[in-house]
Amino acid sequence: MSTPNEPSFRESVELMFNRAVALMDLPPGLENKIRVCNATYTVRFGVRLRGQIHTFTGYRAVHSEHMEPVKGGIRFAPNVHQDEVEALAALMTFKCALVETPFGGSKGGLCIDPREWDEHELEQITRRFAYELAKRDLISPSQNVPAPDMGTGEREMAWIADQYARMNTTEINARACVTGKPLNAGGIAGRVEATGRGVQYALQEFFRYPEDIAAAGLEGTLKDKRIVVQGLGNVGYHAAKFLSEEDGSKIVGIIERDGALTSDAGLNVEAVHAWIAENGGVKGCPEGTYVEDGASVLEAACDIMIPAALEGVINLSNAERIQAPLIIEAANGPITSGADDILREKGCVVIPDLYANAGGVTVSYFEWVKNLSHIRFGRMGKRQEEAQHLLLINELERLSGDKGLGWELSPDFKARFLRGAGEIELVRSGLDDTMRTAYQAMRAVWHGREDVHDLRIAAYLVAIDRISSSYRAKGL
Repeated sequence: MSTPNEPSFRESVELMFNRAVALMDLPPGLENKIRVCNATYTVRFGVRLRGQIHTFTGYRAVHSEHMEPVKGGIRFAPNVHQDEVEALAALMTFKCALVETPFGGSKGGLCIDPREWDEHELEQITRRFAYELAKRDLISPSQNVPAPDMGTGEREMAWIADQYARMNTTEINARACVTGKPLNAGGIAGRVEATGRGVQYALQEFFRYPEDIAAAGLEGTLKDKRIVVQGLGNVGYHAAKFLSEEDGSKIVGIIERDGALTSDAGLNVEAVHAWIAENGGVKGCPEGTYVEDGASVLEAACDIMIPAALEGVINLSNAERIQAPLIIEAANGPITSGADDILREKGCVVIPDLYANAGGVTVSYFEWVKNLSHIRFGRMGKRQEEAQHLLLINELERLSGDKGLGWELSPDFKARFLRGAGEIELVRSGLDDTMRTAYQAMRAVWHGREDVHDLRIAAYLVAIDRISSSYRAKGL
């Protein structure tokens, strides 16, 4: 995807880390402790499938244990390798610190193309991988808690949780060994949409600050902003859906692996998503205009670009031609460090992956807490909240009747006000608060220091400072 003279994804993360620590006064030993990946485990295991034994290679990298458990997804992809897993584990460390979820950073991967195996075979492979990790304490509610990533989802997390429970029959908190599970297996409402929802909340918070909007050369609100989304997977789909349906933005471009769709009037996200689910790509979709060279749409004129799929899609080969004044990294590492320099010089504002896609780990944290507390959020308080609101409504209506004021509450207001917060409302509230406070911490550094020129370095500075404080508190 990127040009040969560019650093790898791992080197990009290193370069961005180096840019940040150069602006900090950290002892060299502590700086190196934060930089290095603590441990990477490579497991190779055999599974009997289709009449023979197939050997698979998997990884689990633990970048930092300044807080435990460590947290990070497991991806199933044919091109998974150690460098990528270690870079993603480092990103998880900084991401968790930035959004104040009490986890260290980890990441896992299995070299496999999930499309080559049927469901039963995939279950056998996943369970064996989980077994290999769990027996080394690389899956554990108190030490290492995986989550879904590229190529995995609720189904795989349910298999992993069940495998762990089978191996630890007296572990009362077994369900907390992994997050991103289905609701009926200990999951939490709002987890599937979490990363896309977090992207929406991040943009909403950005647009609350006229100074920041002006820095990107934009004005107004999210309404009618033209957005190009690269990748309509789970993250891209939910971000595009919420921004178009709730904020009035126009999705003018959707890029997929087999091309792209464009429409100045705005694409119907639901219709495109349904077409991709049925046909595996956007080709032939009646929505908008089909463009065979999907990558060219990255360079289209728009207000906001949301790269939501692969690493390195914006690189030295195309950065000069990118027209979007505001880019929000919904994927991990979609902009290479070389491209990042070019975009910064052009005046493009980048809302970094470190912050922008932290919705997933934030709601994973809520799920982990739910599993440890063994109670659904909202179960204790929802009806009491409704009863309190009803008291107020009844009193207002009584006063209106007694005094002959003729007040009438609109039915819509009454219904909405009387509805107590259930799990989904509380999860969204917690995620919104997390994205707001993390952005405020970043922008305080961005605007408060003359030597900080972009949000990415501001994010790294906030994260590294918190990690160093944590290590110091441990006595390191």
